[in-house]
Amino acid sequence: MFLDERLDKIMELLNKNKKVKVNELSQIFNVSEVMIRKDLQRLETEGKLRRTHGGAILKKEIVHLSTLDERLINKTHQKNIIAKKIFDNILPEETIFLNIKSNNYIAAELLAAEDKGIVLITNMPSIAYLFRKHSNTEVIIIGGNYNKEIGGVVGSEAIEAVKKYKVDKAFLGSCGISLTTGNITNFQSEDGNTKKAVISIAKKKYLVVENKKFHLEGTFSFSSLKQFDSIITEKKADSVSNEVKKITAKFSVELI
Repeated sequence: MFLDERLDKIMELLNKNKKVKVNELSQIFNVSEVMIRKDLQRLETEGKLRRTHGGAILKKEIVHLSTLDERLINKTHQKNIIAKKIFDNILPEETIFLNIKSNNYIAAELLAAEDKGIVLITNMPSIAYLFRKHSNTEVIIIGGNYNKEIGGVVGSEAIEAVKKYKVDKAFLGSCGISLTTGNITNFQSEDGNTKKAVISIAKKKYLVVENKKFHLEGTFSFSSLKQFDSIITEKKADSVSNEVKKITAKFSVELI
């Protein structure tokens, strides 16, 4: 067994049992305890676990809310790959929903540069501004209370406005995904409840996240993988970890 395979298996066991022991792992993988300790040290360095006396426990990383401006400034290569995948999954003349997400903003830049004749609904006003000179795209902005922290419109008024529409596809972001339960999280309940409303009006639901979000958690659970049809990340479907393949297969979610 190759090193990367063994590390994936260790994480699978850790996610399942919440803790692992060095002597047991040594027997399972038929390698020395010294080798297992090195494996655990590497996984701890990557932030995936915390070593204890004689073993390790699962480390759940809690991410922190960043503003939309901060996320847009950090326009990484990964975000550009995700944005292009979003763009490629939107067909001409479809009605789509893009929620408050930096990847969606970058995808909207691509849409604004090419005429697909779509109807675009969004609760992110900065997306709408991109289409100010684009007459062939109909843009609908969800009204309600503007949340400056996250850069979009959320809350009870927004939820009622969202429910008036039906869309072919919705592209929604998340702060984290549990590899154990499949729960999808963010930070603010108003944002999460608005996303629930968007999920309810969409024929096809896409979860748009960077691959690292599979190892992170927010504080408010707004959905589950079972409610989504596809997940878009920067990685190719065959290059994600076995943990991710397992949880997506469990809920029959397509990896794009």
